[in-house]
Amino acid sequence: MERIRLRRLGGGCALLLAAGLGYALWVRLTGLALPCPFRAVTGLLCPGCGVTRLCLALLRGDWAAAWQANPILLLLLPVLAVLLIRTALRYVREGGAIAPKWERGLVWAMVGLLAAWGVVRNLI
Repeated sequence: MERIRLRRLGGGCALLLAAGLGYALWVRLTGLALPCPFRAVTGLLCPGCGVTRLCLALLRGDWAAAWQANPILLLLLPVLAVLLIRTALRYVREGGAIAPKWERGLVWAMVGLLAAWGVVRNLI
């Protein structure tokens, strides 16, 4: 059963990686990226504004540009990566992905931090 879950997870990750790299290639070649609907409606930056620029900068190895695009997301990426890896391992081993209470609390803290960043970045 673990092998089946591992194959499913691997396939999903491969599709997600292919879609992300395809989108990055599209943006690099055409200069056309998906606009932020929140910014289009309000004129304000959302907590995730700059994520495309951040990812493209990271693919180039340009840490300064990644920081400029969205510093809070850049800081949260390692924590998010660890949480995703822990969730993936839990899914492969146990068949479920229900996180322990402390992980759920950490996720909510990250959501709160991003929401606060969404407010602060529009004030500065």
